[in-house]
Amino acid sequence: MNRKALLGLCLALLLPLICYWIVDYFGGDAVHMPRRYYVDTVMTSVVDGKERTDTVWHKVADIELTNQLGNKVSLSDLPGKVIVADFFFTRCPSICPHMTRNMKKLQQSLKLKDDTRLVDTTFVQFLSFSVDPERDDPEHLKQYADRYGINHDVWWLLTGDKKKIYDFALNEVKLSAVDGEGVDSNFIHTEKFVLLDKDRVVRGYYNGLDSMAMAQLAGDIVKIKLEKDKKKKRKLFSN
Repeated sequence: MNRKALLGLCLALLLPLICYWIVDYFGGDAVHMPRRYYVDTVMTSVVDGKERTDTVWHKVADIELTNQLGNKVSLSDLPGKVIVADFFFTRCPSICPHMTRNMKKLQQSLKLKDDTRLVDTTFVQFLSFSVDPERDDPEHLKQYADRYGINHDVWWLLTGDKKKIYDFALNEVKLSAVDGEGVDSNFIHTEKFVLLDKDRVVRGYYNGLDSMAMAQLAGDIVKIKLEKDKKKKRKLFSN
């Protein structure tokens, strides 16, 4: 592993923590959070004679697939978790191995050492959706996972109905919107990592081949981990 890249990811995790603690200690009113991307509806209501606008953000629909251990799993099995997702296939000779290694580095950067965690890693779940599910059965996914030393509990490699997976990629996490013409609806092959918050709202897209983008993703995971309940007095505003 490139130790310099891993150190960079660790620093990216530490900076949001330090900034948050400073703001929290000195009573700051806002910490800028990763933005929310897609609006489903905007509702206007009148409360106490004042007009109020409420935004309903697009929440990614649930999806049930099969992981590398042959278990049926779904997003509803991950309540309260931040999700980092990508799309790959095991026979990919180009970008997928690099993306998998970077996802593994991201996982490892959540710890300074084996017994000291920067972030409670049970708060984060990694998902890799196969875009070639007809050939990527659970057996092949497990072989791939074992080759890269993937932790089966916190990182699921997923297979299932191709139409369901492609509909999820294009219409739920909306890779078609962020990648434009770069995503082929017949065969999705993108370097993007997608970040979902605990409410399954899209909070960011990151180039899984770029070390700076991965450092930003690491920092954004920490920010979302520290995001306070909106009912509390201090607010964390999206960009």
